[in-house]
Amino acid sequence: MPKIRRQLTLFLTEQNENIEKIRAEYNPIQYHLIPAHITLCREDEIEALEKVITNIVSIKLNNPIKIKLQAVQRFQNGQGVFIPGKNHNHDFDQLRASILKGIISPPRFQLPHITLMHPRNSQCTDEIFKQIKNYKLPHEISFNEITLIEQVDESPWKLINSFPITTTP
Repeated sequence: MPKIRRQLTLFLTEQNENIEKIRAEYNPIQYHLIPAHITLCREDEIEALEKVITNIVSIKLNNPIKIKLQAVQRFQNGQGVFIPGKNHNHDFDQLRASILKGIISPPRFQLPHITLMHPRNSQCTDEIFKQIKNYKLPHEISFNEITLIEQVDESPWKLINSFPITTTP
């Protein structure tokens, strides 16, 4: 029986050139599994998928969601590398609360982040981290849509549906 995972994701559509260069060079396995993104809701949070989708469709924002980012950091004993969001990303937290309304209240805290090197399939060294720190990386990213994605076993993630969340393109 195949293992199926579903998540809600914010795919990077701007300021992602250097991020994808880093991912392609230092984490090609993850690069081929999924484009650069910020996970919005994990599979255990969206089991009531019909209600989640109803909540998403009702979201109509005047402006894109903005996520403020910190400097690149290592995690999981230095094996992985990510760009963490700042601890107080009100837009991100509010979006999660809107999506999970009537399902999980309040939603657990989730730090938005962009994974550059996933420790499951890459290994950061001091030299690699020094090289990554030399890239110009964004301090803020905006998002206009939420994407429902699915992974079967260890295959690449597939787009299931995208939902615009702003009233203007």
